[in-house]
Amino acid sequence: MTDLLSAKLKIDYPEFNLDIDLNLPAKGVTVVFGPSGSGKTTLLRCLSGLERAPTGYLKLADQVWQDEETFIPIDKRKVGMVFQESRLFPHLNIQANLLYGYQRTQPADRNLHLDEVVQVLGLAPLLKRYPDKLSGGERQRVAIGRALLTSPKLLLMDEPLASLDIQRKAEIIPFIKKIEDEFKTPIIYVTHSMNEVLQLVDTMVILNSGKVVNCGPVEEVFSDVRLRDAVGDEQLGAVLEAVVSGHDEEFGLTRLDFMGQTLNVPQQNISVGQRLRVHIHSKDVSLSTAPPEGTTSVLNILRAKVAKIGTLEPKGYSVDIELDAGRPILSTITRKSLSNLNLKPGQPVFAHIKAMKMVHEIDKI
Repeated sequence: MTDLLSAKLKIDYPEFNLDIDLNLPAKGVTVVFGPSGSGKTTLLRCLSGLERAPTGYLKLADQVWQDEETFIPIDKRKVGMVFQESRLFPHLNIQANLLYGYQRTQPADRNLHLDEVVQVLGLAPLLKRYPDKLSGGERQRVAIGRALLTSPKLLLMDEPLASLDIQRKAEIIPFIKKIEDEFKTPIIYVTHSMNEVLQLVDTMVILNSGKVVNCGPVEEVFSDVRLRDAVGDEQLGAVLEAVVSGHDEEFGLTRLDFMGQTLNVPQQNISVGQRLRVHIHSKDVSLSTAPPEGTTSVLNILRAKVAKIGTLEPKGYSVDIELDAGRPILSTITRKSLSNLNLKPGQPVFAHIKAMKMVHEIDKI
């Protein structure tokens, strides 16, 4: 059986309750997603040992970190942590920063070493420099390297790219993708950014008000009619994985094979056969009960069935519809359109996709 991270944690604060029950694969990147105040950072603090849940059970693979009789402190858990700010020691050069945790790890427990971490994170040109001479992206790479050199069994990353601009984020993400692939270190990654989710996620956890709303593969988790409060209007929609099937050079498009159906996206500079992950906003999906007659400007039309109809608010004008197109897709339409179409669960429909919000390559590098 795959090693698991099992967490049952309960904390009652005056204005907030954390009540978590999770079983996660102890591999790959698990993204924890949710609105501010949903409990993301509190969860990380409990996993690290910085905070002790009065009622809790925590086990990674075959080691119990917390139960009724046991509480393994942070320095014994073999957890690496990376925060929004790099928190490097300004008086030490980069090599000394990297070696800080390494030198405090027992030699028998060291399974990662300076040379290999420097190579994977591209840090060789920086070793003799000091933190104030680095860009924000370079400092975060060093912070990641320092955490890895403690040879952690689990790497916790709390919005590590939040303070960086778009260019610096684009520099860091490929290095994060390499960590699990090269070192097999499982990562718990907290973010508000859908852009980061699409590029990094293997397993998705969505929190809201201190509870797990949904957990599992991102394609299955994200397109859920119950998620509007947890995900937010700007992020609500579907995440789909597809394979590049060809390029239309004349019109600047890349064709994708999605579950035997075709999607077109702006041309991508990647080879046929590689995988892409796309985010489709629910408001960019309109529905019809019959195929279009004649020519339409909408290039992407998928055959689907109505899976679920979201809650109908008496004073609301819209409703979320969960579709099954081999993978879940979400559509937000007006209540009047729902009435006109007379939609029911199981009914065949055609999903007209007016835009792809984000497109990212997801194959390992």
